[in-house]
Amino acid sequence: MRWDVIRSEITYRCRIFSVRRDESRSPRSGQAHDFHVLETPDFVNVIPLTSDGRVLLVRQFRHGIREVTLEVPAGLVDSNEAPDAAALRELREETGYTSLRIEPLGVVHPNPAIMNNRCHMFAAYEVAQVGPPQWDATEELRLEAVALGRVPHLIRSGAVSNALTVTAFHLLELVTTHP
Repeated sequence: MRWDVIRSEITYRCRIFSVRRDESRSPRSGQAHDFHVLETPDFVNVIPLTSDGRVLLVRQFRHGIREVTLEVPAGLVDSNEAPDAAALRELREETGYTSLRIEPLGVVHPNPAIMNNRCHMFAAYEVAQVGPPQWDATEELRLEAVALGRVPHLIRSGAVSNALTVTAFHLLELVTTHP
């Protein structure tokens, strides 16, 4: 089942990803085929939960679909940074909140057909505001506090459509109902 890589090269680089072209041989036919892979650092998603049963979500414009989405705070893991530290950093940068208790929910491969990275999912409990958000030059977010019980409706209605946000809430549900 494993394909042999004959040749591999980076064909494009930018700030957040590279495109790798692999020429690989089919184990069934022996034929060579080209595959393109997005190489990107791992990233994190964090579900910020308040002590009064709300979750903090962010609205932001997403260039891939050219629409505003409603998501959990998320971002890239910096080199030599632990995923839980990245989750707390992204929470602070995007919302101005932090937490003394963060727990892993799981790790997924966002799209293993064309991407080489993983997404680490976390829940941050009893989040508290410690200052204003610290957005980078490409971020313009609007923070929304939503009752956690409303999240399934937001997902079913399409108001929350980011697959990794949906996955994070599914993992949270699994952890809380099937520890």
